[in-house]
Amino acid sequence: MTATSTPRASRTATPPDFNTVSPEALDADALEAAFRAVRDATERLVADLGPEDQNLQAMPEASPIKWHRAHTTWFFETFILAREVDDWTAVNPAYCELFNSYYNGVGRQHPRAKRHLIARPDHAEVTAYRRRIDEAVADWLRTAGPESLAAIAPRLVLGLNHEQQHQELILTDYKAATPDNPLGRALGGPPVKSARAAAVDGNDWVAFGAGDIEIGHDGPGFAFDNETPRHRVVLNHDFELARRPVSCGDWQAFIDDGGYREPLLWLADGWAWVQQSRAAAPAYWLDDGRIRTLAGLRERTADEPVVHINLYEAAAFAEWAGARLPTEAEWERAAQHRPVRGHFADLGRYHPEALPLDAGDELHQLYGGVWEWTQTAYLPYPGFAPAPGAVGEYNGKFMANQMVLRGGSCATAPGHVRPTYRNFFYPADRWQFTGLRLARSA
Repeated sequence: MTATSTPRASRTATPPDFNTVSPEALDADALEAAFRAVRDATERLVADLGPEDQNLQAMPEASPIKWHRAHTTWFFETFILAREVDDWTAVNPAYCELFNSYYNGVGRQHPRAKRHLIARPDHAEVTAYRRRIDEAVADWLRTAGPESLAAIAPRLVLGLNHEQQHQELILTDYKAATPDNPLGRALGGPPVKSARAAAVDGNDWVAFGAGDIEIGHDGPGFAFDNETPRHRVVLNHDFELARRPVSCGDWQAFIDDGGYREPLLWLADGWAWVQQSRAAAPAYWLDDGRIRTLAGLRERTADEPVVHINLYEAAAFAEWAGARLPTEAEWERAAQHRPVRGHFADLGRYHPEALPLDAGDELHQLYGGVWEWTQTAYLPYPGFAPAPGAVGEYNGKFMANQMVLRGGSCATAPGHVRPTYRNFFYPADRWQFTGLRLARSA
Protein backbone atom coordinates (compact mmCIF):
# COMPACT_ATOMS: atom_id res chain seq x y z
CA MET A 1 0.00 0.00 0.00
CA THR A 2 1.43 3.34 -1.01
CA ALA A 3 0.21 6.90 -0.76
CA THR A 4 -1.22 8.43 -3.93
CA SER A 5 -0.24 11.82 -2.58
CA THR A 6 1.61 13.13 0.41
CA PRO A 7 -0.77 12.43 3.31
CA ARG A 8 -1.49 15.03 5.89
CA ALA A 9 -0.24 14.24 9.36
CA SER A 10 -3.01 11.95 10.55
CA ARG A 11 -2.09 12.39 14.17
CA THR A 12 -4.36 11.73 17.09
CA ALA A 13 -3.85 14.79 19.25
CA THR A 14 -3.64 14.35 22.98
CA PRO A 15 -7.04 15.37 24.43
CA PRO A 16 -7.48 17.08 27.77
CA ASP A 17 -6.70 14.73 30.66
CA PHE A 18 -10.24 13.60 31.41
CA ASN A 19 -9.57 10.04 32.56
CA THR A 20 -7.49 10.62 35.69
CA VAL A 21 -10.12 12.43 37.76
CA SER A 22 -13.62 11.45 38.74
CA PRO A 23 -16.03 12.25 35.86
CA GLU A 24 -18.33 14.01 38.32
CA ALA A 25 -15.49 16.45 39.10
CA LEU A 26 -15.38 17.74 35.50
CA ASP A 27 -17.27 20.97 34.88
CA ALA A 28 -19.09 21.85 31.67
CA ASP A 29 -16.06 23.53 30.09
CA ALA A 30 -13.80 20.54 30.78
CA LEU A 31 -16.38 18.09 29.46
CA GLU A 32 -16.93 20.09 26.29
CA ALA A 33 -13.19 20.45 25.69
CA ALA A 34 -12.68 16.71 26.10
CA PHE A 35 -15.69 15.93 23.91
CA ARG A 36 -14.55 18.17 21.07
CA ALA A 37 -10.94 16.95 21.29
CA VAL A 38 -11.92 13.29 20.95
CA ARG A 39 -14.48 13.91 18.21
CA ASP A 40 -12.07 16.10 16.25
CA ALA A 41 -9.33 13.49 16.60
CA THR A 42 -11.51 10.97 14.77
CA GLU A 43 -12.07 13.35 11.89
CA ARG A 44 -8.38 14.23 11.60
CA LEU A 45 -7.54 10.56 11.56
CA VAL A 46 -9.55 9.96 8.37
CA ALA A 47 -9.19 13.37 6.72
CA ASP A 48 -7.23 11.96 3.75
CA LEU A 49 -9.64 9.11 3.06
CA GLY A 50 -12.40 9.44 0.49
CA PRO A 51 -15.88 7.90 0.51
CA GLU A 52 -14.66 4.75 -1.25
CA ASP A 53 -11.92 4.21 1.33
CA GLN A 54 -14.38 4.67 4.16
CA ASN A 55 -16.81 1.97 3.04
CA LEU A 56 -14.35 -0.95 2.85
CA GLN A 57 -14.93 -3.99 5.07
CA ALA A 58 -12.34 -6.76 4.99
CA MET A 59 -14.18 -9.37 7.06
CA PRO A 60 -17.15 -9.74 9.41
CA GLU A 61 -15.02 -8.90 12.46
CA ALA A 62 -14.07 -5.50 11.01
CA SER A 63 -16.24 -2.52 10.06
CA PRO A 64 -16.09 0.28 7.49
CA ILE A 65 -14.73 3.63 8.66
CA LYS A 66 -18.00 5.32 7.71
CA TRP A 67 -19.82 2.94 10.02
CA HIS A 68 -17.38 3.63 12.89
CA ARG A 69 -17.92 7.39 12.49
CA ALA A 70 -21.68 6.99 12.46
CA HIS A 71 -21.84 4.42 15.27
CA THR A 72 -19.86 6.56 17.72
CA THR A 73 -22.19 9.44 16.88
CA TRP A 74 -25.25 7.26 17.39
CA PHE A 75 -23.86 6.35 20.81
CA PHE A 76 -23.93 9.98 21.96
CA GLU A 77 -27.35 10.57 20.42
CA THR A 78 -28.82 7.44 22.03
CA PHE A 79 -27.23 7.49 25.47
CA ILE A 80 -26.91 11.25 26.03
CA LEU A 81 -29.25 13.39 23.94
CA ALA A 82 -32.26 11.06 23.71
CA ARG A 83 -32.19 10.66 27.51
CA GLU A 84 -31.36 14.20 28.58
CA VAL A 85 -33.04 16.52 26.06
CA ASP A 86 -36.79 16.53 26.68
CA ASP A 87 -37.85 17.46 23.15
CA TRP A 88 -35.16 15.49 21.33
CA THR A 89 -36.27 14.02 17.99
CA ALA A 90 -34.11 11.33 16.41
CA VAL A 91 -32.08 12.62 13.48
CA ASN A 92 -33.19 9.54 11.55
CA PRO A 93 -34.99 6.62 13.22
CA ALA A 94 -33.32 4.21 10.78
CA TYR A 95 -29.93 5.04 12.28
CA CYS A 96 -30.80 3.11 15.43
CA GLU A 97 -30.81 -0.12 13.43
CA LEU A 98 -28.04 0.78 10.96
CA PHE A 99 -25.52 2.00 13.54
CA ASN A 100 -26.44 0.04 16.65
CA SER A 101 -23.58 -2.42 17.19
CA TYR A 102 -24.89 -4.93 19.74
CA TYR A 103 -27.18 -3.11 22.19
CA ASN A 104 -30.23 -5.36 22.18
CA GLY A 105 -31.81 -3.21 24.88
CA VAL A 106 -32.37 -0.34 22.44
CA GLY A 107 -33.41 -2.18 19.30
CA ARG A 108 -32.40 -4.29 16.31
CA GLN A 109 -29.06 -4.16 14.52
CA HIS A 110 -28.04 -4.30 10.87
CA PRO A 111 -26.05 -7.53 10.25
CA ARG A 112 -22.44 -6.93 11.19
CA ALA A 113 -20.98 -8.72 8.18
CA LYS A 114 -23.00 -6.50 5.82
CA ARG A 115 -22.04 -3.06 7.10
CA HIS A 116 -20.19 -2.34 3.84
CA LEU A 117 -23.56 -2.58 2.07
CA ILE A 118 -24.90 0.49 3.88
CA ALA A 119 -24.69 2.85 0.90
CA ARG A 120 -27.07 5.32 2.53
CA PRO A 121 -26.55 7.49 4.46
CA ASP A 122 -23.58 8.42 2.31
CA HIS A 123 -20.28 9.88 3.44
CA ALA A 124 -21.52 13.49 3.38
CA GLU A 125 -24.64 12.61 5.38
CA VAL A 126 -22.57 10.86 8.05
CA THR A 127 -20.32 13.91 8.29
CA ALA A 128 -23.38 16.14 8.69
CA TYR A 129 -24.76 13.74 11.32
CA ARG A 130 -21.56 13.98 13.33
CA ARG A 131 -21.62 17.78 13.21
CA ARG A 132 -25.25 17.97 14.26
CA ILE A 133 -24.75 15.69 17.25
CA ASP A 134 -21.54 17.49 18.22
CA GLU A 135 -23.32 20.82 18.40
CA ALA A 136 -26.32 19.35 20.21
CA VAL A 137 -24.11 17.79 22.91
CA ALA A 138 -22.15 21.03 23.28
CA ASP A 139 -25.38 23.02 23.60
CA TRP A 140 -26.67 20.65 26.26
CA LEU A 141 -23.43 20.89 28.24
CA ARG A 142 -23.62 24.69 28.24
CA THR A 143 -27.17 24.75 29.58
CA ALA A 144 -27.27 21.78 31.96
CA GLY A 145 -27.29 22.45 35.68
CA PRO A 146 -24.64 21.08 38.08
CA GLU A 147 -26.76 18.10 39.15
CA SER A 148 -27.50 17.09 35.57
CA LEU A 149 -23.84 17.44 34.64
CA ALA A 150 -22.70 15.29 37.56
CA ALA A 151 -25.28 12.64 36.65
CA ILE A 152 -24.40 12.49 32.96
CA ALA A 153 -20.61 12.97 33.18
CA PRO A 154 -19.79 9.25 33.71
CA ARG A 155 -21.85 8.31 30.64
CA LEU A 156 -20.27 11.05 28.54
CA VAL A 157 -16.75 10.04 29.55
CA LEU A 158 -17.68 6.42 28.75
CA GLY A 159 -18.69 7.64 25.29
CA LEU A 160 -15.34 9.40 24.85
CA ASN A 161 -13.43 6.25 25.76
CA HIS A 162 -15.72 4.27 23.49
CA GLU A 163 -14.85 6.58 20.59
CA GLN A 164 -11.13 6.26 21.35
CA GLN A 165 -11.51 2.49 21.07
CA HIS A 166 -13.12 2.99 17.68
CA GLN A 167 -10.25 5.25 16.59
CA GLU A 168 -7.96 2.26 17.03
CA LEU A 169 -10.44 0.03 15.23
CA ILE A 170 -10.56 2.50 12.34
CA LEU A 171 -6.83 1.98 11.85
CA THR A 172 -6.81 -1.79 12.24
CA ASP A 173 -9.94 -2.33 10.15
CA TYR A 174 -8.69 -0.07 7.35
CA LYS A 175 -5.33 -1.86 7.35
CA ALA A 176 -7.10 -5.22 7.00
CA ALA A 177 -9.16 -3.91 4.09
CA THR A 178 -6.33 -2.55 1.92
CA PRO A 179 -3.31 -4.90 2.14
CA ASP A 180 -3.05 -5.81 -1.54
CA ASN A 181 -3.91 -2.56 -3.32
CA PRO A 182 -0.81 -0.68 -4.56
CA LEU A 183 -2.97 2.45 -4.86
CA GLY A 184 -4.28 2.24 -1.30
CA ARG A 185 -4.20 5.51 0.59
CA ALA A 186 -1.55 5.57 3.31
CA LEU A 187 -2.31 6.60 6.87
CA GLY A 188 0.29 7.99 9.22
CA GLY A 189 3.96 8.57 8.81
CA PRO A 190 6.83 6.10 8.32
CA PRO A 191 8.49 4.63 11.39
CA VAL A 192 11.49 6.30 12.93
CA LYS A 193 14.47 3.98 13.07
CA SER A 194 16.29 4.71 16.29
CA ALA A 195 19.48 3.07 17.45
CA ARG A 196 19.14 1.34 20.79
CA ALA A 197 21.30 2.69 23.58
CA ALA A 198 22.28 -0.92 24.23
CA ALA A 199 21.13 -4.32 23.11
CA VAL A 200 18.35 -5.94 25.10
CA ASP A 201 19.19 -9.59 25.36
CA GLY A 202 16.29 -11.93 24.71
CA ASN A 203 17.15 -13.68 27.98
CA ASP A 204 17.05 -10.49 30.05
CA TRP A 205 14.42 -11.06 32.74
CA VAL A 206 12.91 -8.99 35.54
CA ALA A 207 11.99 -10.87 38.73
CA PHE A 208 8.87 -10.45 40.87
CA GLY A 209 8.01 -12.13 44.15
CA ALA A 210 5.07 -14.29 45.10
CA GLY A 211 2.44 -13.03 47.51
CA ASP A 212 -0.93 -11.38 47.90
CA ILE A 213 -1.66 -8.44 45.61
CA GLU A 214 -4.68 -6.39 44.62
CA ILE A 215 -5.64 -5.85 41.00
CA GLY A 216 -8.44 -3.90 39.38
CA HIS A 217 -9.40 -0.26 39.30
CA ASP A 218 -9.90 1.66 42.53
CA GLY A 219 -10.48 5.18 41.22
CA PRO A 220 -10.91 8.04 41.25
CA GLY A 221 -10.49 8.32 37.48
CA PHE A 222 -12.47 6.62 34.74
CA ALA A 223 -12.36 2.86 34.19
CA PHE A 224 -14.51 0.44 32.25
CA ASP A 225 -16.76 -1.78 34.33
CA ASN A 226 -14.72 -4.89 33.41
CA GLU A 227 -11.77 -3.44 35.40
CA THR A 228 -13.79 -3.65 38.62
CA PRO A 229 -14.10 -4.44 41.42
CA ARG A 230 -10.60 -4.28 42.83
CA HIS A 231 -9.86 -7.57 44.53
CA ARG A 232 -7.16 -9.70 46.06
CA VAL A 233 -5.18 -12.24 44.03
CA VAL A 234 -2.63 -14.67 45.39
CA LEU A 235 0.49 -15.18 43.28
CA ASN A 236 1.70 -18.54 44.47
CA HIS A 237 5.11 -18.49 42.82
CA ASP A 238 7.90 -16.05 42.10
CA PHE A 239 7.91 -15.19 38.41
CA GLU A 240 9.86 -13.28 35.80
CA LEU A 241 8.86 -11.19 32.81
CA ALA A 242 11.06 -10.61 29.78
CA ARG A 243 12.45 -7.11 29.77
CA ARG A 244 11.14 -6.39 26.27
CA PRO A 245 8.42 -7.64 23.92
CA VAL A 246 9.32 -10.43 21.51
CA SER A 247 10.91 -8.94 18.40
CA CYS A 248 10.72 -9.69 14.68
CA GLY A 249 14.22 -11.13 14.90
CA ASP A 250 13.07 -13.53 17.61
CA TRP A 251 10.10 -14.51 15.50
CA GLN A 252 12.21 -15.13 12.41
CA ALA A 253 14.29 -17.58 14.45
CA PHE A 254 11.05 -19.36 15.42
CA ILE A 255 10.06 -19.59 11.74
CA ASP A 256 13.51 -20.75 10.66
CA ASP A 257 13.40 -23.50 13.28
CA GLY A 258 10.15 -24.82 11.83
CA GLY A 259 7.85 -23.33 14.47
CA TYR A 260 4.81 -23.29 12.19
CA ARG A 261 5.43 -26.94 11.21
CA GLU A 262 5.88 -28.50 14.66
CA PRO A 263 2.53 -29.64 16.12
CA LEU A 264 4.00 -30.32 19.56
CA LEU A 265 4.42 -26.57 20.12
CA TRP A 266 0.78 -25.73 19.53
CA LEU A 267 -2.45 -25.87 21.47
CA ALA A 268 -4.93 -28.22 19.81
CA ASP A 269 -7.11 -25.39 18.54
CA GLY A 270 -3.98 -23.53 17.48
CA TRP A 271 -2.68 -26.40 15.39
CA ALA A 272 -6.12 -26.73 13.78
CA TRP A 273 -5.93 -23.00 12.98
CA VAL A 274 -2.48 -23.42 11.38
CA GLN A 275 -3.73 -26.30 9.25
CA GLN A 276 -6.81 -24.44 8.14
CA SER A 277 -5.23 -21.01 7.58
CA ARG A 278 -1.89 -22.33 6.26
CA ALA A 279 -0.23 -19.54 8.23
CA ALA A 280 3.56 -19.51 8.14
CA ALA A 281 4.31 -16.02 9.50
CA PRO A 282 2.55 -13.11 11.24
CA ALA A 283 -0.07 -11.21 9.27
CA TYR A 284 1.28 -8.65 6.79
CA TRP A 285 4.71 -10.33 6.49
CA LEU A 286 5.94 -10.77 2.91
CA ASP A 287 8.33 -13.52 1.80
CA ASP A 288 10.89 -10.97 0.59
CA GLY A 289 11.56 -9.57 4.09
CA ARG A 290 9.16 -6.65 3.83
CA ILE A 291 6.12 -5.89 5.95
CA ARG A 292 2.88 -4.07 5.16
CA THR A 293 2.14 -1.06 7.33
CA LEU A 294 -0.50 1.65 7.17
CA ALA A 295 2.21 3.92 5.72
CA GLY A 296 3.12 1.40 2.99
CA LEU A 297 5.55 -1.43 2.41
CA ARG A 298 8.95 -1.34 4.10
CA GLU A 299 11.75 -3.62 5.21
CA ARG A 300 11.27 -5.43 8.51
CA THR A 301 13.81 -4.67 11.19
CA ALA A 302 14.95 -7.37 13.58
CA ASP A 303 14.59 -5.34 16.77
CA GLU A 304 11.05 -3.96 16.31
CA PRO A 305 8.31 -5.76 18.30
CA VAL A 306 6.57 -8.50 16.37
CA VAL A 307 2.92 -7.62 15.73
CA HIS A 308 -0.27 -9.10 14.25
CA ILE A 309 0.01 -12.50 15.90
CA ASN A 310 -2.83 -14.33 17.58
CA LEU A 311 -3.02 -16.11 20.93
CA TYR A 312 -2.26 -19.46 19.33
CA GLU A 313 0.93 -18.12 17.74
CA ALA A 314 1.97 -16.40 20.96
CA ALA A 315 1.51 -19.58 22.98
CA ALA A 316 3.43 -21.67 20.43
CA PHE A 317 6.32 -19.22 20.43
CA ALA A 318 6.42 -19.24 24.23
CA GLU A 319 6.53 -23.04 24.22
CA TRP A 320 9.35 -22.98 21.66
CA ALA A 321 11.25 -20.44 23.78
CA GLY A 322 10.94 -22.54 26.94
CA ALA A 323 8.73 -19.95 28.58
CA ARG A 324 5.02 -19.11 28.81
CA LEU A 325 2.61 -16.21 28.54
CA PRO A 326 2.04 -14.12 31.68
CA THR A 327 -1.23 -14.17 33.54
CA GLU A 328 -3.04 -10.86 33.62
CA ALA A 329 -2.48 -10.67 37.39
CA GLU A 330 1.27 -11.05 36.83
CA TRP A 331 1.21 -8.40 34.13
CA GLU A 332 -0.69 -5.96 36.34
CA ARG A 333 1.59 -6.69 39.29
CA ALA A 334 4.55 -5.75 37.09
CA ALA A 335 2.83 -2.64 35.73
CA GLN A 336 1.75 -1.22 39.08
CA HIS A 337 3.54 2.01 39.94
CA ARG A 338 5.24 2.24 36.54
CA PRO A 339 4.62 5.29 34.34
CA VAL A 340 2.20 4.88 31.45
CA ARG A 341 4.41 6.03 28.60
CA GLY A 342 5.26 4.59 25.23
CA HIS A 343 4.49 4.65 21.53
CA PHE A 344 0.84 5.70 21.24
CA ALA A 345 -1.29 7.07 18.41
CA ASP A 346 -0.38 10.72 19.04
CA LEU A 347 2.97 10.05 17.32
CA GLY A 348 1.09 9.44 14.07
CA ARG A 349 3.22 6.35 13.27
CA TYR A 350 0.95 3.35 13.31
CA HIS A 351 3.49 0.56 13.49
CA PRO A 352 5.46 -0.60 16.55
CA GLU A 353 9.04 0.59 16.71
CA ALA A 354 12.15 -0.39 18.62
CA LEU A 355 12.39 2.51 21.03
CA PRO A 356 15.64 3.63 22.68
CA LEU A 357 16.27 1.94 25.98
CA ASP A 358 15.07 3.79 29.06
CA ALA A 359 17.66 3.18 31.72
CA GLY A 360 15.18 4.23 34.40
CA ASP A 361 12.68 1.42 33.76
CA GLU A 362 13.43 -2.28 33.93
CA LEU A 363 10.50 -3.31 31.72
CA HIS A 364 10.99 -1.88 28.26
CA GLN A 365 8.00 -0.83 26.10
CA LEU A 366 5.46 -2.10 28.61
CA TYR A 367 2.88 0.35 27.27
CA GLY A 368 2.15 1.23 23.67
CA GLY A 369 3.70 -0.50 20.69
CA VAL A 370 1.77 -3.78 20.86
CA TRP A 371 -1.05 -5.22 22.93
CA GLU A 372 0.46 -8.10 24.88
CA TRP A 373 -1.39 -11.41 25.01
CA THR A 374 -1.85 -13.06 28.39
CA GLN A 375 -2.84 -16.63 29.18
CA THR A 376 -5.87 -15.41 31.13
CA ALA A 377 -9.41 -15.99 29.90
CA TYR A 378 -11.60 -12.89 29.77
CA LEU A 379 -13.98 -13.48 32.67
CA PRO A 380 -15.69 -11.25 35.24
CA TYR A 381 -13.79 -10.28 38.35
CA PRO A 382 -15.24 -11.57 41.65
CA GLY A 383 -18.23 -9.39 42.50
CA PHE A 384 -18.52 -7.88 39.01
CA ALA A 385 -21.90 -6.35 38.18
CA PRO A 386 -22.65 -4.73 34.81
CA ALA A 387 -24.21 -1.29 34.76
CA PRO A 388 -28.01 -1.25 34.66
CA GLY A 389 -29.78 -0.84 31.34
CA ALA A 390 -28.48 -1.14 27.78
CA VAL A 391 -25.13 0.47 28.65
CA GLY A 392 -24.47 -2.62 30.76
CA GLU A 393 -24.13 -4.58 27.51
CA TYR A 394 -20.84 -2.79 26.82
CA ASN A 395 -18.53 -5.47 28.29
CA GLY A 396 -20.24 -8.03 30.47
CA LYS A 397 -21.95 -10.14 27.85
CA PHE A 398 -18.64 -10.79 26.06
CA MET A 399 -17.02 -12.50 29.04
CA ALA A 400 -16.70 -15.91 27.42
CA ASN A 401 -14.32 -17.54 24.92
CA GLN A 402 -11.96 -14.57 24.68
CA MET A 403 -8.52 -13.82 26.11
CA VAL A 404 -7.12 -10.77 27.90
CA LEU A 405 -4.47 -8.46 26.46
CA ARG A 406 -2.68 -5.66 28.27
CA GLY A 407 -0.65 -2.53 27.61
CA GLY A 408 -2.00 -0.63 24.59
CA SER A 409 -0.54 -0.23 21.11
CA CYS A 410 0.85 2.24 18.61
CA ALA A 411 -2.76 2.87 17.53
CA THR A 412 -4.16 3.46 21.03
CA ALA A 413 -5.08 7.02 21.96
CA PRO A 414 -2.77 8.61 24.54
CA GLY A 415 -4.27 8.74 28.01
CA HIS A 416 -6.64 5.88 27.19
CA VAL A 417 -4.92 2.97 28.99
CA ARG A 418 -3.81 2.37 32.58
CA PRO A 419 -2.34 -0.56 34.54
CA THR A 420 -5.81 -2.07 35.10
CA TYR A 421 -7.03 -1.81 31.48
CA ARG A 422 -8.35 -5.12 30.08
CA ASN A 423 -8.53 -5.54 26.32
CA PHE A 424 -9.92 -8.80 24.96
CA PHE A 425 -10.08 -10.69 21.67
CA TYR A 426 -10.76 -14.19 20.42
CA PRO A 427 -7.72 -16.50 20.30
CA ALA A 428 -7.58 -16.59 16.48
CA ASP A 429 -7.76 -12.80 16.03
CA ARG A 430 -4.63 -11.13 14.70
CA TRP A 431 -5.70 -8.09 12.70
CA GLN A 432 -5.20 -6.00 15.82
CA PHE A 433 -1.78 -4.66 16.90
CA THR A 434 -1.12 -7.71 19.06
CA GLY A 435 2.23 -9.07 20.25
CA LEU A 436 3.64 -10.74 23.34
CA ARG A 437 6.06 -10.59 26.24
CA LEU A 438 7.37 -13.82 27.68
CA ALA A 439 7.02 -14.95 31.27
CA ARG A 440 8.36 -17.83 33.30
CA SER A 441 8.02 -19.17 36.79
CA ALA A 442 11.15 -18.51 38.81
